[in-house]
Amino acid sequence: MSKGASRPDSTGLDALDLLATMVAVVRPDGECLFVNAQLESVIGVSRRTLTRRHMHEWLREPASLLEAIAAVARNEFSTRRFEGALRRAAVGHDQLPLPVHIIVSQTERMGGALLVEMIEIEQQTRQEREERVLGQAEVTKELIRNLAHEIKNPLGGIRGAAQLLAMEVPSPDLTEYTQVIIHEADRLQTLVDRLLAPHRKPHVVGDVNIHELCERVRSLMLVEYPRGLRVQRDYDASIPEFRGDREQLIQAVLNIVQNAAQALSERIEQGDAVITLRTRIARQVTIGKQRFRLALELHIQDNGPGVPEHLRERIFYPLVSGRDGGSGLGLTLAQTFVQQHQGTIECDSEPGRTVFKIVIPLP
Repeated sequence: MSKGASRPDSTGLDALDLLATMVAVVRPDGECLFVNAQLESVIGVSRRTLTRRHMHEWLREPASLLEAIAAVARNEFSTRRFEGALRRAAVGHDQLPLPVHIIVSQTERMGGALLVEMIEIEQQTRQEREERVLGQAEVTKELIRNLAHEIKNPLGGIRGAAQLLAMEVPSPDLTEYTQVIIHEADRLQTLVDRLLAPHRKPHVVGDVNIHELCERVRSLMLVEYPRGLRVQRDYDASIPEFRGDREQLIQAVLNIVQNAAQALSERIEQGDAVITLRTRIARQVTIGKQRFRLALELHIQDNGPGVPEHLRERIFYPLVSGRDGGSGLGLTLAQTFVQQHQGTIECDSEPGRTVFKIVIPLP
């Protein structure tokens, strides 16, 4: 065996595909013998291609990995740990190197092959953030329901009293004031209905095709913005249909895309506004405390000015808006609808690039 390790039988390594961490089995020279599904997904290259190349090719600074593999192969250490940055296949402009904690270990059953495990440094932080957001959303929804019901009853009384008053007052000028009261009461009633709608609307479950949904949103936006805005597609055609409420998900995606278009108003006037709808498959995804084998990722990216820093932590809160005249309900409703599908929404924003990522489990 010239390279120090025989090629392992991959059927004995199938259990590694169940891990949320990235794992590769390598020869002492770094050549990949096996990679698990998570590593394949994160790098964005097929397993067949990865097993023909060396693991250190995918690190930004490969010297540390080569040194660790050599030291463990010589039995100087049973395990070496260090941090690195994993390179990924360039798809668009958002595939930056991924900071990872790398563990190189000896194995007993693979003829001298070594195990390289990579853990995303932000993975634990992200899971804790998702759990916090889910808990926060539940508290917020309960608060909204209670508040909306408390407002709804006296609001009807105010409107009714204004109508009675309008019939009694003799002066047209005074009647105008009562009409203002009625108009504002109706406006508040509409707001309350919007707050309550996602919680009382029946959940209509059917087969959902994410690309059909995206095309619907795309066509609506191009009608609303016929000039100055491009809505690009970057779809993974292999994504299967899943069970869900099609209308809720259309509304969720439409709310996010409309927010993006409103943020792009200056670029639309200049004629260079771009919104990209990108779909991908994610493997071994943890949402809250639950693990899912497969999940849909929908990225909604724009080249606008970005979310103001003071709003980034509160962007999904109800009645929080970054523009004058905004209701602050669009993203709140989008988050509610996605969470009703066991999913999450994340936002990553900087000037010139904002990405909303919707993650929904697949069967």
